[in-house]
Amino acid sequence: MRLAIYTGIILAGGCAGLTPALAADPTGDWRVADGVANVRVAQCNGGMWGAVSWEKQPGGRDENNPDASKKNRPTLGMPTLINMKKSPGAEQWEGQVYNAKDGQMYSATITPVGTDQLEIKGCVLGILCGGETWTRVGPPIPPSTANAMAKSTSKTTGAAPKAAPTTAAPKSAAAAKPGQKGAADPVGDICLLPEIAGFAH
Repeated sequence: MRLAIYTGIILAGGCAGLTPALAADPTGDWRVADGVANVRVAQCNGGMWGAVSWEKQPGGRDENNPDASKKNRPTLGMPTLINMKKSPGAEQWEGQVYNAKDGQMYSATITPVGTDQLEIKGCVLGILCGGETWTRVGPPIPPSTANAMAKSTSKTTGAAPKAAPTTAAPKSAAAAKPGQKGAADPVGDICLLPEIAGFAH
């Protein structure tokens, strides 16, 4: 059974210049298999996270979420890959994936295949497993400035790190939608999104 995963990443310029050395890097912007969204994947606070960064049909809402308080949240910027951890001895990350099509969380893995594909596999209770392959549309993402700020704050003050405001997220021309050269990136650094920055370990 194919697990349909709804997520979003940014439609970015070409990926020329990617080298084989980056083959195992799952960060960057990825087009989901059915082409309805892009998912931006980045390392945030020790885990790999993904959030919707572009939608073919703008204005989506998380209407299938079983939590009534989240049914009206926008799908743009919504976390989809949740705190995935690297598997020992393998170029694979394990964690959870949120599927907005049915409002459910699944155990999942992500595995880079070469430099331009990312395999997503998920299962419900170890059965009904399925997956799909995403295609790279944006280059790997350097470590988040939010992570650097959090480490710096905790080392110098001993206080719990505070999330930087989302207005501080870097804007990139690579995040432009088709036909909008240089348009502002509506999602920016996903590590600064409240649901990711405030994630309790």
